Order: sequence, then C-alpha cells, then structure tokens
Amino acid sequence: MPTFTTRPTLTGTHGMVSSTHWLASQAAMRMLELDGNAADGAVAAGLVLQVVEPHLNGPGGDLPLIVASADDPVPRVLCGQGPAPAGATPDHFAAAGLDRVPGAGPLATAVPGATEAWLVLLRDRGTMTLAQVAAPALHYARSGHPVLERVATTIASVQELFEQEWTTSADTWLVDGAPPVPGSLLANPAWADTLERLVAEERAAGGTREQGIDAVRRAWSQGFVAQAVDEFARRPFRHPGGPVLPGVLTGADMAAFEATWEDAVTADWQGHTIAKTGPWGQGPALLQVLGMLDQLAASGTVDATDLDTVDGLHALVETWKLAMADREAWLGDSAEVPTDDLLSSTYLADRAALVGTTADRTLRPGSPGGRTPRIAAQALAVEGAGATDATGGEPTVPGARSTDPVVRSDGTARGDTCHVDVVDRWGMLVSATPSGGWLQSSPTIPSLGFALGSRLQMTWLEQGLPSSLVPGRRPRTTLTPTLVLRDGIPVLACGSPGGDQQDQWQSVFLLRHLVGGLSLQEAIDAPQLHTTSFPGSFTPRATEPGVVVAESRLGPDLLAGLRSRGHEVVDAGPWSLGRLCAVARDPGTGVLSAAANPRGMQGYAVGR
Repeated sequence: MPTFTTRPTLTGTHGMVSSTHWLASQAAMRMLELDGNAADGAVAAGLVLQVVEPHLNGPGGDLPLIVASADDPVPRVLCGQGPAPAGATPDHFAAAGLDRVPGAGPLATAVPGATEAWLVLLRDRGTMTLAQVAAPALHYARSGHPVLERVATTIASVQELFEQEWTTSADTWLVDGAPPVPGSLLANPAWADTLERLVAEERAAGGTREQGIDAVRRAWSQGFVAQAVDEFARRPFRHPGGPVLPGVLTGADMAAFEATWEDAVTADWQGHTIAKTGPWGQGPALLQVLGMLDQLAASGTVDATDLDTVDGLHALVETWKLAMADREAWLGDSAEVPTDDLLSSTYLADRAALVGTTADRTLRPGSPGGRTPRIAAQALAVEGAGATDATGGEPTVPGARSTDPVVRSDGTARGDTCHVDVVDRWGMLVSATPSGGWLQSSPTIPSLGFALGSRLQMTWLEQGLPSSLVPGRRPRTTLTPTLVLRDGIPVLACGSPGGDQQDQWQSVFLLRHLVGGLSLQEAIDAPQLHTTSFPGSFTPRATEPGVVVAESRLGPDLLAGLRSRGHEVVDAGPWSLGRLCAVARDPGTGVLSAAANPRGMQGYAVGR
C-alpha cells in the first residue's frame, strides 16, 4: 500500500509531546521548555485534558500510565485505577432491584484515581511543583477555553437529564440554559477554585517539593475534596433505566486509596520488548495477539504481519477474537489471573492454530495451564447493541458499534478517552491514558466542579470471575498505554482513545511501524480496522459475531477479500478509526520524534 502522511513526523532533540488536544500538547511542551522533564510535561498535559476534554476524562476519573528512562530503563506502571467502594457489593445492587451495574450515575462510581496518580507521578518522577504544572489548566478553567464541538454535542445529548434530574450538572455545563456554542469560551470556575485550593495546600506545607505534593494528596483524599465527595456522592440521583438511587462512595474509600507503582507485563516481539499494564487492564491481550502472529509466521501458515494482504488482515482479526475471548475469561482483578500461562509460547501456538481460513463467529476462550474458562452468563446472552454504524446512517450490519463516542440521553456512554505521550532530552518516556469522570457519567459535584466516573459498569455482579464486582478490587479497564524498548532501552511510547478498540488500533500501528518500517506519522495515518466480535466492556456489553469495522481506504480489493472470508465488514468511511499518539527516541543519536492522529482534527504533536 502506498505510504501517505497528512503531516510530517516531527523531529528534534529537546523534547516531544503528542496528545489528543493541541492545548494539552502545548502545555506539556511549556514544561519541557522550562527545563522540566517528561513526567512534569505529562502531568501538565493531563491536567489540561481534564479541562478541555471533560467529556472524555476528568479529575474524578481513572489513569494508568507507563514510564521508563534511559538511566532507569525498567518500565514501571503507575495504577490510578481506583477500586470498587466498600459498599459496592452484589447484595447492595440486588437489594436495589438491579441485576447489573448501571452505565452511568453514582452507583457506577469507582474510587477516583486519576488526580492521585498524576500527583504521584509528579512527586516520584517529576522535578516541578504542582503550582508550576497546574498553571495552564488553572488558566483555562478560570478564563475559559474554546470549547470543542464534541463537548457541546455531548452536553446537548444529556441536556434534558441535566435540567430535570442532574441539576448541578446543568449549572456547570449549560450556558444561559443551553449547551455552549462550539468555539466559544467555556470556563469551569468551581474546578478553578478547587485547583487554587490544592495549590495553596502545597504552598502552605513548606518543606521539600515532595512534601508539598503529599500535602496536596492529603487534601484530595482526606481533606476538603474527600469531604465534598462524601457529602455529595451518596445523594439519590436517577440512573439509566429509571431508578433513583444513592451512590455508595465515601470519604473513607478515598482515604484508603493510593496510586501504586507496579511492574509492567512485558513480551519480546520482533526485536523489541512491549510493556503493558497488568491484567487489571486489557493490555496483556495485545501481547497475546503479537505472540500469536509470530506463531503463525513461524509455522509458515501465513505472513501474519503483512497488513497489505487479506491473509494478514484476516489473521489479525482472528487473533484478536481469540485474545478478547481470553480477556473475558481470564483478565481482571477479582480472581487469580494466569498471566504467565496466557503469554507462554506453547499456549499462544495452540491458540494460533485455531485461526482458520474463514471468519469465526464464536467466543472461544482458552484453557491456560489446563484451567477451565468461564464467561459471565450475561456476556454470553447479549448480541447486537442496535447502534448506528460509523457513518452515522443506517448500519451496514445491524448493531455494529459506532466508532465515535456515543452518549445517550440517560448519560450511558460507549466509552472513550484521551491520551498523552511525552519524551524528553534525557531519555524519559511517559505513556498515559486518562479517562473516566466524564461530565455525562455522574452528577457534577458543585463545590468541586467535576463528576465522578462510571468504571464499575465493567464489572459483573456474578461472582467468581476475574471481572466480578468485589469491594476493594479494581474494575478491569480498557485503558491501555504502551511503552516499547529496544535492547533494554525505552524507544517508543504510544496509545489511543477508543474503549475496547484501543489495543486493536495499536496493534495495527505497531505492525506498520516496527515491522513495516513506516514512520510514526505514516503508521498513524495508515488505514485502520478492528473487530467487535466479543463482549463489549461498556453497557449494554454487546457482542457482534463476525463484525469487522474498517476504513474504506483499505481499498475495495482488501475489503472484498475480507467479506469473501466470511467477515461482516462495516465500511466506516475513509478517516474514522484510530486516534493514536506516539513519541520516540533514537538512543544512538538522541533524536526525538512525534506524531499525532489527524482524524477529528484535534490531536497534535509538538516539539523541537
């Protein structure tokens, strides 16, 4: 396939940033210009993203990230995925007449972890103060930012809910009783006040930089923020489907949570080491897919890494079906996860051998280490969500999931998020995927200026599963940043919004870039595809057997070839899938590079 780029791959030696919003990218770059490092830049970008993309992430949301540096090359995961509150028990939901966690509202709230994780990153790997890195976000929250059309559209979709039920959200997000006009300045004075109070806590603490940041963390988890959350989160509000119920999150839940540093799960692939989060995220599924593709190539069955052929595309789709079936059976935080067995070469060879010449339409979890797989009964019962396709018109395949964020009038959303990657001149790389706490996910806490998240919708009330709802355990998240090392040195950070599709789109990018030799921007711009032939993570948790969603730029021959193999192909139009960010560093020359997704006219890379 001929290479094509919408923009150049940026190169330089001082620092590079790529994120899903140009203002966030520039905020991170400002920290690098002030001699901050990649961690400082990532935090500045993350705080700006909370302000300018409030429909995709917020202070009350979630955050996993991965960081490594030239002088500390072992990739480390920082988990800002909060657990289920102590009161979020299956019995509590049963007593409320619910057979599943709602897709929005206070009952779907996990302990907020994003802000805590940004603060821990700043304390442990950064060099600057909160006052310094929060300055751009505070400016936009106080003075306003040109509001995105998608923010305005999201607010319009839930306007009636806000006006009639979630009135604190109406007070925060409606302007003179109407959704904001795209391009007009939208401020959030309450969040600006909260940020200012947090910065004041840092200044009042005295002592070292680290002690000041810890004072902010205490104000968040044990002080005025936790108190406001405690007073508001258990008020009764309407949930999807009609019930008016209180939440269960308490200040004690917030006080008990700390973002934790963990070892990354890694796999060697094509001369590189790919680092992902633990099995409380979907990241290990990407490692499985890359391993299965290698097994197919080693067997001589097919060149499974060539995405310019029907064989390569078919192999990628079919291995993703197998990996996502394993995700449903084995990944989560509420039961033992046999990670080593799932990633063993013997197991992956057995799984790869299941890839046939035609599209499979079944859910086929494996038996790592001889264990018996188990899928949630409700996951097996739901097919076809009935949403329109990516073009916004009649679905080519009934029920094919939309590729853009879908927000219903009751606040239920097919999840989406944002992303930021930063590399500095000293060789530190950060890949971060903040999400949750969407403005539409839960009523806005008026004294704080943000909403809580709805991540518990990814858990099952059925017990005994890795993804069962268990108090104190993390809901399995779709958030999945990636760090790549070569010869033990970090060289690439990348990631994408997109819910269940995040790792699928990243696999296409990695194949195009690391194997196909395309530049960062060429690999991001290359046509994308993904399958939805597995249970979704978001309400209504639908499965769409055999469905492949693909950009038309793959070309009529490849699309027809996939259909001839039995795939139900949804033509998503030319530029609709994948919203990747990426930064890289050549350890031999010190040259830095960055690229960003052009789809949606929003993501940008900056650097020098």
